[in-house]
Amino acid sequence: MSAPPVVDPASLVAFWRGALADGVIDPETPLPSVVEAFGDSPEMADSLIELVVHGPKRATVASLAELEHDGAAVPEVGAMWIATDGAGRPRALIRTTEVRIGPLSSVDDAFAWDEGEGDRTRPDWLASHERYFARVLPTLGITFDPDMATVFERFEVLHRD
Repeated sequence: MSAPPVVDPASLVAFWRGALADGVIDPETPLPSVVEAFGDSPEMADSLIELVVHGPKRATVASLAELEHDGAAVPEVGAMWIATDGAGRPRALIRTTEVRIGPLSSVDDAFAWDEGEGDRTRPDWLASHERYFARVLPTLGITFDPDMATVFERFEVLHRD
């Protein structure tokens, strides 16, 4: 797993000012504490952020065990975060609209479609996410289980670069 990209504080502030100028958030709203990229490589982050900024991606998942390992909180409805590209450039201000925890295998057709990846079908989604987690989790000392607790998150894009 690659190290997370380093985010330039000046670019983060400029991005946040753009979101404030667009009027999509209250001026009193604090800068989100979560600033991260999708995936586990700069290339994957670049590919997935393009699906958010210019395409259909409006959902994502995380392994609950990975969140716990990293000391990260489970997303909450209404929470905002900033998604970056693989170089750490802020690209999208996202607000969580729905969170569900369940087995990875419990993904349904609608969620697979909303995640906007691959051919957007449940079988393709499940196969690609099983490969991803089977590759990534062992690097953290976590055993992959196809029925592992998974955080299913839907979101809306409030601002994009």
